[in-house]
Amino acid sequence: MTNNIASVSQAQISNRRQQLRRARRIKFFQALWRSLMVGGMASGLIWTISLPDWVIRQPEQIDIEGNQFLSTQAIRSLLPLSYPQSLWRVEPQAIAESLENTAPIAEATVTRQLMPPGLIIQVQERQPVAIAQGQTQTTSEPGFLDERGVWMPQSSYRSLKANVELPTLQVRGQNEHYRPYWSQVYPAVHHSPVKILEIDWRNPANLILKTELGNVHLGADSSQLAEQLAVLDRMRQLPTQLQASQIAYIDLKNPDRPVIQMKTASETPKPDHD
Repeated sequence: MTNNIASVSQAQISNRRQQLRRARRIKFFQALWRSLMVGGMASGLIWTISLPDWVIRQPEQIDIEGNQFLSTQAIRSLLPLSYPQSLWRVEPQAIAESLENTAPIAEATVTRQLMPPGLIIQVQERQPVAIAQGQTQTTSEPGFLDERGVWMPQSSYRSLKANVELPTLQVRGQNEHYRPYWSQVYPAVHHSPVKILEIDWRNPANLILKTELGNVHLGADSSQLAEQLAVLDRMRQLPTQLQASQIAYIDLKNPDRPVIQMKTASETPKPDHD
């Protein structure tokens, strides 16, 4: 009885050892196969990268998407690239940052394209909504404002697309004075039922609008602009009651008590006589 038990136990131990050896061989071959696969993929990738076809040889291999104002050629000319250029040496983030810093582009995304080799650049442009002078210590260059009040030189809108309409709204004053209020003032002006031709911010204590009804003085409190423009809208019949040449300006500093400032006799132009 004892011998039978010993014989069975020895057989189990031998069988267990064989199973362990088989499992170790399987793991060894699995590890070897994985190593061969990784090595083959790495070799294939190195070989692929080294192919001469993975090269940007001309600007036409760069696709520009999302541009509405700037032409594709204009954006391509702003890219910090020299040709030919290895696709794998291109730094997408550096190109995106360069476009955002040198062009009227709020955001740019650059991705590599393998087949065919090239780049895809998705841009979100800064839409010009007003004309403004850029005030610096050395120059006063014409330019545009976007909806956030960011000023962009006119030269940055090189080679505009055909049929692009530029804004006609004029803004006067220094950008640092009105930019904190622009996001509040521009939407109200843009949606005003009375057409506004110019925003004069040269006197920070008195915002002046040049409108189809004449000049309007609003004061320094831009928080009541919506109410002031609503009052102005109710004054649409003013040209039928008074001649525009007699009105110096409309005073809406207190929208509850609008005042029409008339020109003095010396300021009123005299009619021509035959």
